[in-house]
Amino acid sequence: MIRLGIVVEGPTEVEFVKRVLAKSLFRHTIAAIPVSMDGNVKIRRLAREMANLFWNFDYVSSFVDFYGFRDKESMSVDELEGAVGEAVKEQIGIAFDESRIFVYVQRHEFEGILFSDVDGFRGVGLNISQIHIRQLQRIRQQFSTPEDINDESHTAPSKRLGGILPNFRKRLHGPLVAETIGLPKISAECPRFSGWLRRLERLPQTQRG
Repeated sequence: MIRLGIVVEGPTEVEFVKRVLAKSLFRHTIAAIPVSMDGNVKIRRLAREMANLFWNFDYVSSFVDFYGFRDKESMSVDELEGAVGEAVKEQIGIAFDESRIFVYVQRHEFEGILFSDVDGFRGVGLNISQIHIRQLQRIRQQFSTPEDINDESHTAPSKRLGGILPNFRKRLHGPLVAETIGLPKISAECPRFSGWLRRLERLPQTQRG
């Protein structure tokens, strides 16, 4: 079994990895283990966390929100991944192996992928109505993909959900909604996430190669 360490932002992402991602990757002989940063995500801090895991796991990646980075400044999500990757390389030094450790930043926020299928909000204890579903659908229809739902302080996916569903608790309901939607649907709707997932699924082949 391949051991994959995934540095995540906080408890919501820990639950997502455990409830959804790890179950899927297990079928590919991969044991995905989340390691939480408990917030305060910065470039060098994430790089340090990933570099520390490099010595104890076969592979290391990350699953953190673009929205939550404290020091992203004017960088794009791709530029931010590159900056973290360079910092990881610097910290590991001569032993660095880019096939074993790679950065992934979710654009813009974990809660965005929950818009992959808004019917997933039913049946997770939110007492949701058809009016709520229509409101969520209207948001989704404004964007090409759920990952395009923007990250301004008042229009980030989590803020939009809180405005429509005041009982929504990201740590409790977020992973449940994602589990209800399922990775196939999330992957079909979220190309950036899908690319990361496909890379994780190919890790056994990478090792054998």
